[in-house]
Amino acid sequence: MCRPHPTPDAHFSPNTRPSATDRYHVTLKEEKLTIKAVVMATAQPGSTNQWALVWDREPGQHIPRERDWGEKKASRRKKDDINTGRDMVNSGGSVPAVVCLASLCVALCVGALKPDVVLENSATTLNHSMVLVQRMEALLTQGNGSDVSLRVQTLNTDEVKVIQVHSLVLTLQSDVFEELLQTRNSTAMVIRETPDCAAVFDKFIRYLYCGDITVRLNQAIPLHKLASKYHVWDLQQGLAQYMTQHLSSDSSTGHVVTWYQYAMQIGDVTLQNSCLQYLSWNLSSVLQSAEWSSVSPELMLSLLQRSDLVLQSELELYEALEAWINQNQPSGEMAENALKAIRYAMIPPQHLFHLQKKSSLMLKYYESVRDLLFLAFQFHSASPVQLAKYFDVNCSLFMPRNYLSPAWGSPWVINNPTRDDRSFSFQTQLGPSGYDASKRVTWNALFSPRWLPLSVRSAYPEQGSLQPTRTDGGRPRIIVTPATSSPDFAGVSFQKTVIVSARKQGKVVVRHVYNFHQSTEEAGDFLLEADLQRRASEYLIDSSLYLHIIVKPLYHSLIVAKK
Repeated sequence: MCRPHPTPDAHFSPNTRPSATDRYHVTLKEEKLTIKAVVMATAQPGSTNQWALVWDREPGQHIPRERDWGEKKASRRKKDDINTGRDMVNSGGSVPAVVCLASLCVALCVGALKPDVVLENSATTLNHSMVLVQRMEALLTQGNGSDVSLRVQTLNTDEVKVIQVHSLVLTLQSDVFEELLQTRNSTAMVIRETPDCAAVFDKFIRYLYCGDITVRLNQAIPLHKLASKYHVWDLQQGLAQYMTQHLSSDSSTGHVVTWYQYAMQIGDVTLQNSCLQYLSWNLSSVLQSAEWSSVSPELMLSLLQRSDLVLQSELELYEALEAWINQNQPSGEMAENALKAIRYAMIPPQHLFHLQKKSSLMLKYYESVRDLLFLAFQFHSASPVQLAKYFDVNCSLFMPRNYLSPAWGSPWVINNPTRDDRSFSFQTQLGPSGYDASKRVTWNALFSPRWLPLSVRSAYPEQGSLQPTRTDGGRPRIIVTPATSSPDFAGVSFQKTVIVSARKQGKVVVRHVYNFHQSTEEAGDFLLEADLQRRASEYLIDSSLYLHIIVKPLYHSLIVAKK
């Protein structure tokens, strides 16, 4: 058997059970067991071992004893037919396509039976299915009893890979192979595949025999293509799940962007959204990787339009976009649209002045973004209340993303989060406007691993722990409130974002992002599915909960903008 490789490889075995149209019952007198099997025997000149067997029985299924004499007589007649078929094989004659050979059970699958042994009203299942898998793999490797020579030709090359296979196995697993085998004119069948698919075709065939497969990151797409082409749906679904679960795995050139583009090509919306969410929530690390240069223009525009991007600052995003445009040289229209998606109001005015004079990209496309820059400078020079009287401040230009810089929030590591309630205080800027640059807001955060009564929400100090009375086991909750109120809050509401990090495939990534507003003061679905009691919980890193709280001011128009 092939041993699974270490992460990021995966080893999975979707349950696939062949559906046969012809089944026979063979009664073994000595054991009084009825074994249901599907067997094909095909006579070849000079060969006496041309058959394959597939057991058709659920694990733990009881094998009934035959009590009816009529059934026993019918069983004896079938055994006579089997003996006749064996004589025909030994004599070189032809045998029906589907027969049941008791001798084959002994020759191929000794130990593969799973009888229920009933002793004193207790049942014991003997599971030797791995023996059958090993023998199926040996059947493929050695080519014993093969009736089809599969010639896999790599497109645009002279490379040909020959695999000896059995038509029954391929037919049971794939209706596409069934149709191809019915229309072939000889024992050889030619299949043409792209280089990436041809390289993993032997893995694909082995899955059809053994039901398991070892997958590497760079093999997921070609194997998924083969599973889709030949209608092996269990493998297709398993590979899609593998890609969704291994987005954070390390690779030298990156793979998430490639998987996203493949998902777009085949119309897999679930995989597409998973890739897009991973890129958005971990954009700061993606910007520093080799994968950033492989982002397509369409993906770039999709990312720039999102407000849930997690990164250090808007300036970091602009600089990464400038590097991408200089390297990929997209069309002028695409470059202009990308630059217009930058939220210049979220960049401090001193950095805007620098970009305006020193950025080669800004100098080239200045006319396209001049109005946006002018509006950003106005935003930084006036109070948000005054600005809201004349401009629509609800547009994306004035909406912050999830910035990790200290001006927007603070990290919070909670050791042993199930032990007791914790409180934490931090400061943020009142708003991104240069007008409010010197104003700070103090925030109090309270984390409770269980339900927290409303009566004690305002009773905790700025530092330390609180031990409120709990009414039940409850679930984790977090509350973020300002320490004081201020008239400067007029026209501004605050959206709180709590980022939960976790370690996946050895890398710390964003596990979840929770958003809630000032009116609710808490995230109702916060860690709803997390089991913090388990030390190995996927939400914990070394038994600690890693949070990052971000406070984003959202501006509201007080007076309808003048036309």
